[in-house]
Amino acid sequence: MSPTRSERSPRTAVRTAVRAFVQSSVVLALLFGWSATAAGSAAFAGERAEQRAAVVSVRGGDTLYSTSTRCTVGFNARSGATQYALVSGRCAQGVSTWYADATLTVGAGVTAGVSFPGNDYATVRYTNTSTVAHPGEVSLGAAGTLDITGAANPVVGQSVCHVGRTTGYRCGTVQAVNVTVNYGGGTVSGLFRSTICSEPGDVGGPAFSGGTALGIIVGSTGNCTSGGFTYYQPVTEWLSVYGLSVY
Repeated sequence: MSPTRSERSPRTAVRTAVRAFVQSSVVLALLFGWSATAAGSAAFAGERAEQRAAVVSVRGGDTLYSTSTRCTVGFNARSGATQYALVSGRCAQGVSTWYADATLTVGAGVTAGVSFPGNDYATVRYTNTSTVAHPGEVSLGAAGTLDITGAANPVVGQSVCHVGRTTGYRCGTVQAVNVTVNYGGGTVSGLFRSTICSEPGDVGGPAFSGGTALGIIVGSTGNCTSGGFTYYQPVTEWLSVYGLSVY
């Protein structure tokens, strides 16, 4: 005699429950497997992002900080494997330790020499090469970066561009060389002058012609509203004194 519907129902219910359990287990295994993989990938990506964030780059046109001031880097230079920043001497006076960030948490280097007045240059020796990179470039702001490949003395009539922290990326021509100017409580000789305007805050910014380093901003007359001129400390003497080369 064949089983009745009521006799088949318990066995059918059990089989249905078993199939549902197996299907649920597979779904959960797949789900948790995907989640674990995704979580692992996310954690790895986060670790790599943290490592990338730990590296600060200081180029020409960027800023070094101390407990008392901040100075713009004109160019990076080197002697053998040791790397340096070229900054304004007047700006760096009295500073021994430098940082790569405004909160003074990422050490960058120490002052290796200052010359002001007479000249207006200082050299910072980079001491942190693990979390601070020092590319041989100039930051042009929104225009990107420029590779610096050499240094030369300026020539009257030569095209020149500079980058100031206040006024940004501007270009003009060299007007005069071997200029003497009184400022900052002293006399500085051997400067050159351009037709480019600049304003307070621009001091230390790099001046270049193509990929050739020419000097750093040390002063100006006028402003960028009514017009003016900018004065620069040439870099060739500076590099020679410290036995450095740009890169």
